[in-house]
Amino acid sequence: MKKDAKIYVAGHRGLVGSAIVKNLRQKGFTNLIMRTHAELDLTHQDSVAFFFAKEQPEYVILAAAKVGGIVANNTYRADFIFENTMIQNNVIHQSYLHGVKKLLFLGSTCIYPKECPQPMKEEYLLTGRLEYTNEPYAIAKIAGIKMCESYNLQYGTNFISVMPTNLYGPNDNFDLETSHVLPALLRKIKLAHYLETHNWDQIKKDLSNLPIENVDGTFSNEEIIDVLSKYGVQKLDNKWVVEIWGTGQPLREFLYSEDMADACIHIMENVNFKDTFDPITKEVRNTHINIGTGKEISINALANLIKKTVGFQGELVFNPEKPDGTLRKLTDVSKLNNLNWIEKVQLVEGVMKLYKSSLNNL
Repeated sequence: MKKDAKIYVAGHRGLVGSAIVKNLRQKGFTNLIMRTHAELDLTHQDSVAFFFAKEQPEYVILAAAKVGGIVANNTYRADFIFENTMIQNNVIHQSYLHGVKKLLFLGSTCIYPKECPQPMKEEYLLTGRLEYTNEPYAIAKIAGIKMCESYNLQYGTNFISVMPTNLYGPNDNFDLETSHVLPALLRKIKLAHYLETHNWDQIKKDLSNLPIENVDGTFSNEEIIDVLSKYGVQKLDNKWVVEIWGTGQPLREFLYSEDMADACIHIMENVNFKDTFDPITKEVRNTHINIGTGKEISINALANLIKKTVGFQGELVFNPEKPDGTLRKLTDVSKLNNLNWIEKVQLVEGVMKLYKSSLNNL
């Protein structure tokens, strides 16, 4: 890609998109197109068609999506499958119609079967049943992969799919109703630490920046404690406790969002669709690329890492009556590594970076 190439980044405000925009700018790309949701609703076909006709982007990075943690995925099942498929259909189809040189579609490793062999290779896609709690989201992302493959095969487009593992980093979602496990744990443990140190100024600042169920910093201490207790932050036997869903045994892989962005731009600059499969193979399948670290940590160990990072002195209690989700989700990143990319930020460093950034933003 030339430095002045016209690049449309869909979803530039989110965790993924903001990291990609930052990486592009650091690498000297100057002609970036971005639209907020208010400016362009990607679920509206006519609006997307008008946008592409007017702007004529040369490259597209599709990072826009409706995302959330296990509670949000399981609660808003219709929203997750409808909005994600609509976004994908509109952007991918218009990219074809307007001759986009290359498109990068971002999915998620939740596309793999619940009982998937570990580590998860790209070839394991569609070999078993999905995890029920996020099945609608996973099906939408699988459809996106197959849409890219199908357009490439029928129309000769150059659309590439990447499947990042669990991401965290700047601009993460700390809303306890919809956030993923790492930012949710970080915020709850941080608030518990403020409670044990009687740091009400920081608690009220946190809630003023991001209310919990409309409870902000103007509410009384009792009202704040009450809403936090609904999310597992409570005082038991004169000690503050953070309750965590599940047994703590599931293993998860985490990738710092800025590393993910670096991998995406590396692929955009160096990889084409023809590089993602064996040209001798009769059937072109599983052309997507896993993006991850190939390293895993238990939720228990992660929670204790965050506890140490924050300085929380209370207790972490796991509730086995709540769902664990998939017990193990480790990506095989051989394909990515063979494309000459490997992560730079290790988890201990990344958690500290996220914690420090949250001090300014929450």
